[in-house]
Parts: sequence; C-alpha cells; structure tokens
Amino acid sequence: MSHTYTNLITHNVFSTKDRAGLINDKIKPELHSYLGGLVKELKGKPVKIGGINDHVHILATLPPTVSTSDAMRFIKANSSKWVSEKFNRPFEWQKGYGAFSVSRSGMEAVAEYIENQLEHHKKFDFRAEFLSLLKKYEVDFDENFLWK
Repeated sequence: MSHTYTNLITHNVFSTKDRAGLINDKIKPELHSYLGGLVKELKGKPVKIGGINDHVHILATLPPTVSTSDAMRFIKANSSKWVSEKFNRPFEWQKGYGAFSVSRSGMEAVAEYIENQLEHHKKFDFRAEFLSLLKKYEVDFDENFLWK
C-alpha cells in the first residue's frame, strides 16, 4: 500500500493544576476556541471542546504524524501560556491527561457527553468523572498516584 490511511479519534481530558476553578465564564469560550485552533495547527480536526471551571474535554482527530503525547504537550503548553498572558494571571494545567480512543460510530455520543458537561457536573465532580472514564475505557491505574 503506497499511502497511509487512518481514523485516529481521541477523547482527551485534563484539568487545571490542583483542579483549581480557573476557567470562568469569561475565559471559557475564548479558551475553547483557542484549544480548537491549536488542534488545527497540528493538522487535526477539533470535533467538540467543552468542560467546566476545572477541566476540559477535547474530542479531536489527529494525523498519524502527531502522537497523542506530543499533541497534549503542545496544546497544554501553548494554551496555559496564552491564558496567562491574555488574562494577566497565572494559569497551569495538571501534569498528566487522559486520552481515550473513540470509534467513528461513538463520536456522536462522546460529543454529546462533552456538550452536557454543566449538567453532568451537577451530580459528579472531576475526580468521580475521571475515575468513571478510566473504568469505562478499561485503563489500568493505581489511585495512589492518580491525583499527584
């Protein structure tokens, strides 16, 4: 085969440092737009971006030339610097992230899940949500190291 064909869709989740509520209603729309721009800069396609005051979800496709870890490093570094400079205040993301593969047939359900973050978080905090995602996607983890 002379060409590369991929369908690399990921649901990426990461929080602010120490899960601080730094993403207020003023910052949120601009931040989500900026995150989408960073995905595009990587030649990816942002499908849905959402979240609440202490974390974001990014559903996106990426080209095969960009690893998930490189994408997350690029997106988090550039967006934290941008927020700090644009809003003249310190802003940091947590060190790690969650990245879960999504099938084309599952994209709509994940996009809807991201769209309904405000409603969802009336019942569950970020910790409960992230644990639920790890279990749903069958990711091995040690909770002793999860929140450090």
